[in-house]
Amino acid sequence: MATEYAERPAHIPEAEWKARVDLAACYRMVSRLGLDDLIYNHISMRVPGHDDQFLLNPYGFLFGEITASSLVRIDIDGNKLDDTPYTINKAAFVIHGAIHKAVHDAACVLHTHSDASTAISCQKDGLLPLTQFAMRFYQRQAFHDYEGVAIDMDEQARLIADMGDNRVMLMRNHGIMTLGRTPGEAFMLLYYFERAARIQLDLQAAGAELLIPPHEVCEKAARQFWENKGDILIAGEREWPAFLRQLEREGSDYRR
Repeated sequence: MATEYAERPAHIPEAEWKARVDLAACYRMVSRLGLDDLIYNHISMRVPGHDDQFLLNPYGFLFGEITASSLVRIDIDGNKLDDTPYTINKAAFVIHGAIHKAVHDAACVLHTHSDASTAISCQKDGLLPLTQFAMRFYQRQAFHDYEGVAIDMDEQARLIADMGDNRVMLMRNHGIMTLGRTPGEAFMLLYYFERAARIQLDLQAAGAELLIPPHEVCEKAARQFWENKGDILIAGEREWPAFLRQLEREGSDYRR
């Protein structure tokens, strides 16, 4: 099913409008699954053709309110590039600007305080390889120690260093960040991590004896996911269109 885009404003290039619509859909899906935190989380997307520009949510909007036209375009120094009355969250710029500057193929950077992932961020070993959901992240989760609200620019260097080559980072005592080549990939990494985190917390709460497969098995499974073995595709390639169809059935005002 092809994705239909609302008529774009004349001053916004076609590629940027498509990116805006895709990013707005990502905000709506995070909200729909209850993985947001009022107005305080953020998802960014690099503007196509501009490595030094990205789109961010207007500060004060709930994720369920975000539309394509409400997104704010800023540069890597945090300056607004559009005539808009909206402001941006300083912590959002510090966190997302750091990753967009350093990771070339991180087109979409997603940061939430989703309950289960935040709880796992407070555990010393992070996500354990207890389920197939979790195997994707086996030895592929980064950790960044809590430094307070992320409003200090010098934290950017430590965020970049701690992320390394990983696509998921637990921000200790704070939340989770996922990186995607598309909004769909960033969203699905959050979705699968959150599922794995919830199951881990349930097992721990039940006091069950935890059964962890051998390293060789865990590593094999992780490679199957990240190297797209068999018919496995990049996270989001199959799932994301289905989520978009759900949004369409509920209304397409996010395209405005």
